[in-house]
Amino acid sequence: MKGSNQIREAFLKYFEQNGHRVVPSSSLIPFNDPTLLFTNAGMNQFKDVFLGNETRPYRRAATSQKCMRVSGKHNDFRDVGHSHRHHTFFEMLGNFSFGDYFKKDAIHFAWELLTKEFELDPARLWITVFREDDEAWNIWHSQERIPESRILRLDEKDNFWSMGDVGPCGPCSELHYDFGKSPLPNHGDCDLTCSCGRWVEVWNLVFMQYNRDLSGVLNPLPSPSIDTGMGFERIATVLQNKTSNYDTDLFAPLLDEISVICNTDYGDDPSDDVSMRIIADHARAATFVIGDGQYPGNDKRGYVLRKIMRRAMVHGKRLGIDKPFMYRISGRVVELMEKAYPELVQNRETIARVIKQEEESFAGTLGEGLKDFYDRAQKIKASGSRTVPGEEAFFLYDTRGLPLEIIEDLAQENGLVVDEAGFAKAYEAQRERSRKDYLSGKIREEVAQAVFEGRTTFVGYGITGPIAAVIKAIIVDGERAESIDAGQKGEIVLDATPFYAEAGGQVGDTGFLSSGRNRATVTNTIYRGTAITHLIEMETGSLQVGDKVEALVDLEKRALTMKNHTATHLLQAALQKVLGPHVKQAGSLVSPERLRFDFTHYAPMTRAELTQVEDIVNEQIWRNATVETTVMDLEAAMKSGAVALFGEKYQEQVRVVAVPGFSKELCGGTHVPSTGTIGLFKIVSEGGISAGVRRIEALTGPASLARFRSDESILDAVQGYNKVARGEIPSFIEKLQSQIRDLQREIQELKVKSARANIGSMLEQTRVIAGIKVLAGTLPSADRSSLRNIADELKQKLGSGIIVLGSPQEDKVALVVMVTGDLARKISAGQIIKQIAPIVGGGGGGKPELAEAGGKDPSKLADAIEHSYSVVEGLLHS
Repeated sequence: MKGSNQIREAFLKYFEQNGHRVVPSSSLIPFNDPTLLFTNAGMNQFKDVFLGNETRPYRRAATSQKCMRVSGKHNDFRDVGHSHRHHTFFEMLGNFSFGDYFKKDAIHFAWELLTKEFELDPARLWITVFREDDEAWNIWHSQERIPESRILRLDEKDNFWSMGDVGPCGPCSELHYDFGKSPLPNHGDCDLTCSCGRWVEVWNLVFMQYNRDLSGVLNPLPSPSIDTGMGFERIATVLQNKTSNYDTDLFAPLLDEISVICNTDYGDDPSDDVSMRIIADHARAATFVIGDGQYPGNDKRGYVLRKIMRRAMVHGKRLGIDKPFMYRISGRVVELMEKAYPELVQNRETIARVIKQEEESFAGTLGEGLKDFYDRAQKIKASGSRTVPGEEAFFLYDTRGLPLEIIEDLAQENGLVVDEAGFAKAYEAQRERSRKDYLSGKIREEVAQAVFEGRTTFVGYGITGPIAAVIKAIIVDGERAESIDAGQKGEIVLDATPFYAEAGGQVGDTGFLSSGRNRATVTNTIYRGTAITHLIEMETGSLQVGDKVEALVDLEKRALTMKNHTATHLLQAALQKVLGPHVKQAGSLVSPERLRFDFTHYAPMTRAELTQVEDIVNEQIWRNATVETTVMDLEAAMKSGAVALFGEKYQEQVRVVAVPGFSKELCGGTHVPSTGTIGLFKIVSEGGISAGVRRIEALTGPASLARFRSDESILDAVQGYNKVARGEIPSFIEKLQSQIRDLQREIQELKVKSARANIGSMLEQTRVIAGIKVLAGTLPSADRSSLRNIADELKQKLGSGIIVLGSPQEDKVALVVMVTGDLARKISAGQIIKQIAPIVGGGGGGKPELAEAGGKDPSKLADAIEHSYSVVEGLLHS
């Protein structure tokens, strides 16, 4: 039996010995690719190479690539745990040829590795080829001596691969392993097209030999290429003589850890086993995604990560785990994978903290989700139905984070069933929306590929004036055009440009393109694939494809942007010195006006820490150190200690920006020649934006001086209006706030006294419903504390009954419901408030004898109070 690390190493070593460059896995967070939520295949990082937009110093490569398939057309999310072979996170082993070898070598490499290096029984391996690919069929049969009976021809659906509707494509050949018998009882004999589990596809060889044009015609590529992908978890299962991926050494230690935490052995109960597999898989996914710099949040990637984590947490709850536990599993993941991915060790503490924080945050939300289910279940039963509607089940699944199997279990416990057809319809509707988003991204990219060909050379470092360039392409109204006239907006691509395109947090340059009296304003500069395009507004005359133009960057704005960009480098280094090495960049914005820097940290920064960071940055500015830029090999740059940005895609040659002795980063942005050029650095805000991520906004140069003058003006105004010395302003404001609090307290006490004086008249509003006294009324501008006090006094006066009180508070509403102890078992205060709070645009809850709620619509308060009588009557008769 081979260990998983041995398998991975053997794969990479085999191809290295056969002339391939072993390339590290790219990040799970794709760079500059709108069609991908997460990296989902080994070829993603070589996409521009296959498209001809990028060249590398090698023509053969091999990788073990981190992948996620949780969205778009590649979405295995619901199958995870129920299937023994599907995962959210997985590794893809692959070998690639960029116009070097083709089918004969690709097929030979695959067969030799599996049968000689991995020593698999050739009789258990079956081959599929595209039905029209006689060449591949003949190579398998003649070169590798595979019997005709074990080579199957399949249709385009199974054995033809396309990068998109247009672009590189070609037939593929798959290798399948036969376990010998189906795991299903009494299944009988079958072939590899059967999905019973007897057969598993272990390797897919894609032969990129055509380019599909817009009309659908397949034109032969001048340099055919190879793209292969082998599922690492699947080949580990085969080589370790297992039938389930979860029985391999990639998952078994995780399942052991989960068993210890929940005090239940894996294998004792099929339902519990599903939960354990889900937790093991999702813990791996969370560990790697967070390790690559993506944190749970409400953006697309953050939302998907949060959904994965919360699904695992719900299954933990189902196993009886009531405390945070996933962070412990993530630690085990790091231990298992550190040899292949040493960066996990560096980020171990960060990963654990982010996961634990999300677990603690979700604890309350999970309680709300379960509570929401029980509320819905009660209403469904009250209506006489026994079915949870599909749309409601999907809401609990998608918004509340409850997995479908948990919803079905809860429904069964409450004598209900889930409308699975309705759920599937709602689920597919969402998938269709996601698919349309995915396709729109693909369409945008394919239009860009068709129009913006090749790579634009950037010649904008150190410029002092206009640069001569030639117009290569023009876009007007989304279509290719030969010219653009005054008053029109569009895009222009040059053969070379001094305009920096938006990337790495730095905004795109603005400026002008001109040819004689023909002049266009450049409003932004962005990437379209590997081409740089200028978003323009034509001012005078016209410009045509082929025109020679002067490209003039707005150097004043560029200079301000450079100050802020270099300052972000100084800021990151200063944060690491003050807070610790766990600080990593999680996003940034560098514009002429300001800088914004997002970073990993788990608590608000203190005033002392912020001051210390400011001091360190300004010290570096005032020592006026030279900012050094060097172009070097990526590997050499990383060994030199340069900091790389998570999710960024780097070429083999990279630009290193360094402030000697203080900061060194990989960066393609524009920077000042020396730190003194920045002038001054001032932090203006610091706050949290998501779990484990903080944000600093800061100013430099003229903007920091403007801020200083603005603050001075405010202080002068406060000083003048109040006739107080500047040094005494803080104590003066504190004194005013104290006086305001005292006055507010006196006003509230007067309101309570006034309300108490009217208790007698309020009691006259009491009604009797089904033999129970019910009193509902309003009080003018009373806070919740006062409402509770008055309600308590009314309760004492009633002896037995229900009190509902409400009060308008500027643009809000406060509601309180009290039920005397003798009635609380019959009717709950929480039940009442849940039905009246929505009338005022709010919600709330509480205990059987006391419940409170807030609302946003004081104009509906009278309606809510009057409706409370009907609510009580309805609950008493239900």
